Amino acid sequence: MSAWQKTRLSDCCEIISGATPKTGVEEYWDGEIPWATPKDLSVLRGTYIDDTPRKITAAGLNSCAASVLPAGSVLLSSRAPIGHVAINTIPMATNQGFKSLVPDARAVEAKYLYWWLKANRSYLEGLGNGATFKEISKAIVSQVEIPLPPLAEQRRIAEVLDRADELRAKRREALGHLDDLTQSIFLDMFGDPAANPKSWPIAAMSTLFDRPPIYGTMIPGSQLGGGWLCLRVANIQDWELDLSDRKYVDLDGPALERHVVRNGDILLARAIASQEHLGKAVVARPGEDQWAFDSHLMRLSFDARRAEPEYIRAFLKSPGGRSLFLRVTRRSSVQYNINTKEMSALRLPVPPLARQKEFAARMQAVDDLRMAHRTALAELDALFSSLQDRAFRGLL
Repeated sequence: MSAWQKTRLSDCCEIISGATPKTGVEEYWDGEIPWATPKDLSVLRGTYIDDTPRKITAAGLNSCAASVLPAGSVLLSSRAPIGHVAINTIPMATNQGFKSLVPDARAVEAKYLYWWLKANRSYLEGLGNGATFKEISKAIVSQVEIPLPPLAEQRRIAEVLDRADELRAKRREALGHLDDLTQSIFLDMFGDPAANPKSWPIAAMSTLFDRPPIYGTMIPGSQLGGGWLCLRVANIQDWELDLSDRKYVDLDGPALERHVVRNGDILLARAIASQEHLGKAVVARPGEDQWAFDSHLMRLSFDARRAEPEYIRAFLKSPGGRSLFLRVTRRSSVQYNINTKEMSALRLPVPPLARQKEFAARMQAVDDLRMAHRTALAELDALFSSLQDRAFRGLL
């Protein structure tokens, strides 16, 4: 066990709150001073923040309680949500959703502090108070104690965690490249569906079905298990099936035949609040398992002599195919929709089946590679978590 002393953040850092100039005063905005919000950190990839979407003027800064943080400060979001962390590479201000830390260079390294805060996010979240949303106050942040080894050891710990995190980042980057590869293969083999440069025959979606499209069951699902796994819009994440959140329904009689999912069926989000997610789809592969689907999804079943489901899904995901799809959708007062009639009428290029199957085989090879990368990333995540735990207990 480490004999490192623990030090309150207020004893090794200056803690600075942020603020927001009045949004209705034009002269306070679109200036030269970067101004960060927790949202800016939520989309950040990596440790450092070097710019912000919004900027304020000197007049805006002077009109409120915001301060300009020197480069090398550690930005810590203190609400909505608690625990986003970044190091600024240039001077910048923040809104009131931060309790940022300016490290005393004689006592603590910014990068060491960054990694300690990242490793202890759950602890920080537990310190939050508030009825509407949780927030940690400046007084609470001031009292947080961190283990503080000598500066040389802090630098070594930060360097080890940097290297481990870099390996994780490279795996995530490789996964991103595989997504790009999928689109490249589709466009190379078939061209942009909206332009149809390869002059494939055009047909209505209805000519490719082996049974009519249908909405899922309206029977409420339960998390208790048993019965049939009931897939929902929430189970389609980034155009892939995510079964981490499961609900079940009991089906019998006509409902069983209507709402069963078979290998090769496409499940498509047909009613959803966001146009961005309308039409996201997966090819179902239940195997021997019992799968059903709820009323916010549409099931598409294809004639194996006419269409390969992987081609249809890739068509719907491609920019050109998506533009064709969105033309036949509607918007109600509360959500975006597509019905079975509109889906059936959607016209699309239909390449030869052999070419569609070749595409599906290539997609399977990409999926196998993607799974290998994900397995490796999961192992790196576990290793990184272990390194973090050992590092701040003096066991690294």
